[in-house]
Amino acid sequence: MSADWIFHSGRIFDGQQVHPTATAVAVTDGRITAVGTDAQVREAAGTSAETVNLAGRLLTPGFTDAHVHAVYGGVERRGCDLSDSSGLDAVLTCIDAYAALKPESWITGGGWHKADFPGGYPTRELLDKIVPDRPVYLINADHHSAWVNTRALELAGVDAATPDPADGWIERGTDGFPTGTLHEGAMDLVNKFLPPLTDEDLCGGLLEAQRYLHSVGVTGWQEAILGSYAGYPDASSAYRTLAGRGLLTGRATGALWVPRSTTSDNIAELVTDFEERRRANSAGGFVTTSAKIMVDGVPENRTAAMLDPYLRPCRCGNPDGRDGRADSTGHAVADQDADGNDRGLLYLPKEVLTQTAVALDAAGFDLHLHVIGDRAVRDGLDAVEHARRSNPRTRGRHHMAHLQIIHPQDIARFAALDVTVNAQALWACNDDQMLQLTVPLIGQERAAWQYPFGSLLAAGATMAMGSDWPVSTPDPWQAIHVAVNRTYPAYPEAPPLLPEQAISLQTALSSYTAGSAWLNRNDDGGAVSVGKAADLVVLNADPFRLDPGELHTVGTDFTMVAGVPVYTGQPQEAKA
Repeated sequence: MSADWIFHSGRIFDGQQVHPTATAVAVTDGRITAVGTDAQVREAAGTSAETVNLAGRLLTPGFTDAHVHAVYGGVERRGCDLSDSSGLDAVLTCIDAYAALKPESWITGGGWHKADFPGGYPTRELLDKIVPDRPVYLINADHHSAWVNTRALELAGVDAATPDPADGWIERGTDGFPTGTLHEGAMDLVNKFLPPLTDEDLCGGLLEAQRYLHSVGVTGWQEAILGSYAGYPDASSAYRTLAGRGLLTGRATGALWVPRSTTSDNIAELVTDFEERRRANSAGGFVTTSAKIMVDGVPENRTAAMLDPYLRPCRCGNPDGRDGRADSTGHAVADQDADGNDRGLLYLPKEVLTQTAVALDAAGFDLHLHVIGDRAVRDGLDAVEHARRSNPRTRGRHHMAHLQIIHPQDIARFAALDVTVNAQALWACNDDQMLQLTVPLIGQERAAWQYPFGSLLAAGATMAMGSDWPVSTPDPWQAIHVAVNRTYPAYPEAPPLLPEQAISLQTALSSYTAGSAWLNRNDDGGAVSVGKAADLVVLNADPFRLDPGELHTVGTDFTMVAGVPVYTGQPQEAKA
């Protein structure tokens, strides 16, 4: 039988290693039908309708992004997109240009980075100078804070008398009036007044995201929040719509969002709702077997949950040095110990987190936990341990995303509890945010516990990888570069972040292909072997023959899903 495609004259990464002898692959009817030398594949596959000369390049399984916000990223690329803007002047210029072109009542979008602003947070006055008469709502790159102007605060009725919500806070001046940055749940004070996103908006964002992801070699992904969050609605309908129209080319799955309002009293109702939504999505061609629990926040705004207090007691420069949620100064912290020290936020009380994990695991959901601080990691592991003991037969593919700060005593628990490390490796470097905002808050001892990938793997943990786009670029090779080098070219003067925690190129590439496909329950993907789905990527080079410092230059020339090309190398706009 004649093959549909033959790739030849290159090298093959099979999902675990560079194949010792293979130089060619044949594809027939969407599946891999031969792997071997050029002669072997020609003999097995006969002629082909399409032939791709790899010319020494590497062929790999398609990348699977184990943690991405594809719809958010696509929608924001179509709005006021600040993700490419670096520095305060560039950010303001981008907003000014967008506002001049868009006469809508609201200016929305996002992608700004904390390191571009003094102290990490922008003010409403900066926006007021550009857009004084229309409300502006711009979510930051990590989606844990939003930047608003005075008009947006006025429309929302937010002023000095507005209390902080239980799951967030308002940055305030010494007079208690909002300065223009809203953290976590405080974003909802304004975003509930945004023009609602339509089905057309969501579908358009998903199509744009899919196009972009395919252009960087991503053939599958996990949508990390399906629910109401930060002004976005549940995007499940967009996935079902595109799947029904035959337009969903990526192998997408999703994680249903566990609201921060979950209590012991409504867990049973939550599980019932999740089961119904799982059935509806599956019937619509969109598999949603994961449950997303955001255990804590991020350290830069002091919402990452820490075992010990943050080092700096005040963000706003108050002369009295006080900083506490709902105190008389209007400043905010998430949680205080008995001595009044700030230790960050846990969005669910530990007992509710544990009960929720046990119930969702019993219902057959894979737990997808956002954990950043060492206390969040420990509480998350405790919750999974309870689930494993309570439901010994479920064997959910539970995983923890981000994993920035891990107490050394918890490293071995990942393998013991079969918890997969869902790594966003691009962050494991000394960039401006790390050096200027994070380390001063957590101190040198805890800074040495960050992103300990090497230690986790040495202790027997399994690894998958994702980007968290639009928080950071979805290009896998930027993250792989950092995983291998613990540095990033944009910061040439910065020392490596804990170079002893670096991992090999082989491990990083396997994690981003086979590891993430397994995590997504795509057992038919993540490998170049006979019988597997033909989800394949042709790189523009063989990274195993490059200097490690050049890994960030690797790109995608060709992407295929189920034997069908979805990206063929036309120039694409690459956004960081």
